[in-house]
Amino acid sequence: MKAIVHAGMNGLKSLTYEDVVDKQPGFGEVKVRLKTAGLNHRDLFLMADRTNEDAPLIMGSDGAGIIEAVGEGITSLTVGTDVIINPCIGWEITHDVPNAPAIVGGPSDGTFAESIIIPAQNAVRKPAYLSWEEAGVLPLSALTAYRALFTRGRLQQGEHILIPGIGGGVATYAMLMASAAGAQVSVTSRRETKRQAALAHGADHAFDSHSDWKESMNVATVDLILDSIGPATFQQYFDIIKPNGRIVTFGASSGDRMEIAVRSIFYPQISIIGTSMGSSEEFIAMLQFMELHSIRPIIDSVYPLQDTFQAFQRMQQGEQSGNIGIRIN
Repeated sequence: MKAIVHAGMNGLKSLTYEDVVDKQPGFGEVKVRLKTAGLNHRDLFLMADRTNEDAPLIMGSDGAGIIEAVGEGITSLTVGTDVIINPCIGWEITHDVPNAPAIVGGPSDGTFAESIIIPAQNAVRKPAYLSWEEAGVLPLSALTAYRALFTRGRLQQGEHILIPGIGGGVATYAMLMASAAGAQVSVTSRRETKRQAALAHGADHAFDSHSDWKESMNVATVDLILDSIGPATFQQYFDIIKPNGRIVTFGASSGDRMEIAVRSIFYPQISIIGTSMGSSEEFIAMLQFMELHSIRPIIDSVYPLQDTFQAFQRMQQGEQSGNIGIRIN
């Protein structure tokens, strides 16, 4: 079968479109013939960290398709079932948090291929209202956003949330979900086109990331901040967060290390909360929430499998607004 494989230490340049061995599912597994897949910034981070000593890896964490074979011991799924892939392997119970979630597309082979073998419990029936392109780009980012908002962030109707760096997958899903939950949603971006797109899709307020945040917020304050940026913006959060507010962090696109004035945390009693991915329970709850509110992924563009390199170039340049998809079949 054809797949997008990464081998070597040259980041994106080490991607190849090639033939790989087509395997069959073992006990407790299913084989999914993929229709679509989706890109994530996680893919870029993984490729940047890989070396020549690492085994070749099929990239990709998001995907959807049709079950074409089932292994022994499987009774809940049958050949021909339309499924969406939960990319977080082995995390079933929400509060039983693993040290580091195992994720499809690193360490195990991923979704940028004509088929994939996964544990049966990670193949979830595709909501009928979603197109194949929508289902294929949804899983990882939507799951991360759902847990960050509701499990860790405890977002309530009527609260005010700030989502810096709008335009990427997790931030966009968080915006859509928070709006559906009845929250007031503010976002930031360096790009005017992304700010306007956010306003068109339900954000209440959007401002330039490089502006004076207190001035841009017009003295308004927020209950919850979803942070995926880290040091470049983190200190500004304390200027616009309410006492007893929450900062939920799930990324560090501007670096891993920063200094924080401790008094800015304990005097206003701010909670800084980490999160990553989500459980099988949350994956089901996320799909139910999205279907209840008719939330659809915002798709920036869709590329054929053989053009995955070009798709990643678009993501790397920060040009996208919403998800970038891969069409496989």
